[in-house]
Amino acid sequence: MKRTAPWLDRCADKEKQKKQDFLSKRRIIKCWPHHFAAKETKTMQVKKVDHIGIAVRSIEKALPFYTDVLGLPFLGIEEVESEQVKVAFLQAGEAKIELLEPLSPESAVAKFIEKRGEGIHHVALGVEDITERIRELKEHGIRMIQDAPKRGAGGAWVAFMHPKSTGGVLYELCERTNRTEGHQ
Repeated sequence: MKRTAPWLDRCADKEKQKKQDFLSKRRIIKCWPHHFAAKETKTMQVKKVDHIGIAVRSIEKALPFYTDVLGLPFLGIEEVESEQVKVAFLQAGEAKIELLEPLSPESAVAKFIEKRGEGIHHVALGVEDITERIRELKEHGIRMIQDAPKRGAGGAWVAFMHPKSTGGVLYELCERTNRTEGHQ
């Protein structure tokens, strides 16, 4: 009987384990789509990332970084009284960046800054028929902050998903439309 060196046996064992790991991962990848295909619920259709909301203490102080350093075109500023926030819009390719400055210490953005500091506040997903998208999300067990859409910055219809349902990320549904009537 021929004996091999112990180190050679260890190398062979490692190679055998690598092959088993590879095959195991390959099986998982091959089975993965079937896991999701078996679900009966409809998936939500996202058109695009509409914008990223960034909470800042002062738009005036933050704006030069975005316009002078990053070279993003400034689109304008508006106040959204219902949210007690001032919003500056910048174009970033196909998406926008919204700088959110609180107008009141009681606003959600002021509380966010107090708790977490300045930074990314939310990611807005562009959708069509926001009311239907909210219904679909609820079917999937996603908790909404608003049960019905409301007017947001730029006249868009918006609704937020609760971060506890989305892995800690505040997502906003955003429907930009020329419609003037409200959603049911």
